[in-house]
Amino acid sequence: MGKTEGQAEEFRARLDKRLDELKWLYSELYHNDENAFQYFLSMLYRMYETRPEPMKQLDREREANPDWCRSNEVLGMMLYTNCFGGTLRGVQEHLPYLKEAGVTYIHLMPLLASPKGRSDGGYAVADFRTVEPELGTMEDFAALATACHKNGMSVCLDFVMNHTSEDHEWARRAKAGEKEFQDRYFFFDNWNIPNDFDRTVPQVFPTTAPGNFSWCDAVQKVVMTTFYPYQWDLNYANPTVFNDMTENLFFLCNQGADIIRLDAVPYIWKALGTTCRNLPQVHTLVRIMRMAVEIVCPATQLLGEVVMEPSKVVPYFGTLEKPECNMLYNVTTMATTWHTVATRDVRLMKHQLGQIFALPKQYSFLNYLRCHDDIGWGLDYGFLKQFGIDEVGHKHFLNDFFRGYFYGSDARGELYNDDPRIGDARLCGTTASLCGIEAAEYEGNQWKLDRAIRLDIMLHAFLFTLSGVPVIYSGDEIGQRNDYSYHEDPYKWDDSRYLHRGNFSWEDAEKRKDPTTREGRIFTALRELETIRATHEVFRAEADTWIMETYNDHILGIGRYYNGEKLVALFNFDVQDGTAWINEPEEYRNLLNGDRCRATAYGLPAFGFVWLYWSKEEEIEAAKQAESAREAAEKQAEKERKAAARKKAAEEKKAAKQVAEEAAAKAATEEAAAKAEAEEAAAKQAAEEAAARAAAEEAARKTVEAIMKTERAAKKSGTGAKTKRTAKKKGSKK
Repeated sequence: MGKTEGQAEEFRARLDKRLDELKWLYSELYHNDENAFQYFLSMLYRMYETRPEPMKQLDREREANPDWCRSNEVLGMMLYTNCFGGTLRGVQEHLPYLKEAGVTYIHLMPLLASPKGRSDGGYAVADFRTVEPELGTMEDFAALATACHKNGMSVCLDFVMNHTSEDHEWARRAKAGEKEFQDRYFFFDNWNIPNDFDRTVPQVFPTTAPGNFSWCDAVQKVVMTTFYPYQWDLNYANPTVFNDMTENLFFLCNQGADIIRLDAVPYIWKALGTTCRNLPQVHTLVRIMRMAVEIVCPATQLLGEVVMEPSKVVPYFGTLEKPECNMLYNVTTMATTWHTVATRDVRLMKHQLGQIFALPKQYSFLNYLRCHDDIGWGLDYGFLKQFGIDEVGHKHFLNDFFRGYFYGSDARGELYNDDPRIGDARLCGTTASLCGIEAAEYEGNQWKLDRAIRLDIMLHAFLFTLSGVPVIYSGDEIGQRNDYSYHEDPYKWDDSRYLHRGNFSWEDAEKRKDPTTREGRIFTALRELETIRATHEVFRAEADTWIMETYNDHILGIGRYYNGEKLVALFNFDVQDGTAWINEPEEYRNLLNGDRCRATAYGLPAFGFVWLYWSKEEEIEAAKQAESAREAAEKQAEKERKAAARKKAAEEKKAAKQVAEEAAAKAATEEAAAKAEAEEAAAKQAAEEAAARAAAEEAARKTVEAIMKTERAAKKSGTGAKTKRTAKKKGSKK
């Protein structure tokens, strides 16, 4: 089987799997228009055939890994091409910066051809297959998409499906009187039916673009324009509109777009007597589009922009068996986040997140703090009512707080579409300016700046804690502030959303490497948080998530668990230090500094946060290490005991030797003393004997001398002496 046959088989396999439902829904919606359905199928195959082979290969890879966009490694960034890089080629040149920032998915804000001064920021499309000339060409976009894919990045494009610019070819031909093209829009010969619509259809921009219809002088008819007079609503009850618009979508996919943002999707079906919002036919259309994408380009994800209350947002996921959008904007959490910043009360956030955490894990939200649009205060006022909070009054408070009009607030923002009648003004401003960074730097107050940066980082940590895809608005990674220059531009000064749509400051971006600067502090902190999130499975979309009770209305607690890993995330929204009164049994590791601690009565500074991490694997490893340490300690103790015994024996031997030596020395001393004494006695005796002998000798000598003397005397006397001797001798004999 050749390559073409193989690809045809691939297409048929995908189509056959969905054909029954596809035909049933299409026929129901378009009243069994078989010709329109057959054209639709032929269009699908034509767009499949013209899809570049590298994109088809990506389709196959992602079919095998359908959750690729729900990975905890995905980080998005929204940016305007002209503000960020000037042109598409300029954006491509700055891809290294995006990689450094950890970005894996870039959302290029509207870049298709739209008329200057009547573009609505690019959302009034004049040609769905042409790039705005000042930004480049469609070839430039395809080259950028290819470069992104090589760098591990995916690309998101807006698909404005509710309306076209009045300069679009269809609109021009409608103005020229061609009925076929007027039927692609909503034209009325007079104001009767439009007035009937207005009885039930609310206004989107009551201040800047009041009403839902405009007069078309060229044909002397009324045309439906829900958003701005130069944006004509498309009539999706006409199958030709749906077929051709879906083909335009596939054209963008085939240029390299991975994610298609369906702009204003709740508005695409109109019916008299309704609000023309969230009608059942809208869900039918989105379901058909989802199946068509899975047939032609399954690598593509559909991102629905549904700026509605929560009960109307979730249905756009469809069901697990019949899904619609792959992802939805988490508008409610974004608005509730800023409500929590202003009130410092987390109870509404706990209530709102509790609803999201209860949804099937397959439902994936795109989470963000700020985007190109305003902040609408679509909060759950039914829940807030129990705390005595009135909707209109609360909206006034929030708008005052974030404009810095409320005592103690350092936020700086501006109103958008203020409607004094219903108090429904919305708000504009960058994350940094709403956190107080702009005011602190203007005042030169370092203490305020430190606190504002801490709040900014804490909010991003909260963003990264949620399941889904976190997306940063370009400039937030360096704390970029409001751009007030739009007030001087006649093309922009009527739209305060340009307050946060300023040019990216590459001069400020250079400061990201200096940790002492605001840019460096925020960039480094966010990069660290992103890296931690990407390297721990507990942040995966499949994780169990729940609200942790902190018994403190200023501190939000979120728990996460996945595959033996647990995270306790705490966020203090108060301007004062506080304590989260939690009592978790495990021993945790602080992911930010590595410290080990218990998760009990945990203290947090003002605008502080913490990620406490526990894993079964680490616990087992810690137990092994503890056992090894115990065994090592026992071995060391035994070694020390033996060493001590040897030392003791040596000391005892040494002591015995010393005693013996001392005894021997004593004995020797005593023996020497006795010997000396004996010698002394002997000497004394000898001396005495010598003295006695000497005395005897002396006595003898004296006797002899006396005798001799006598004899001499006798000799001298002669006879007398002889007689005496003779007489003596005679006497001696007796």
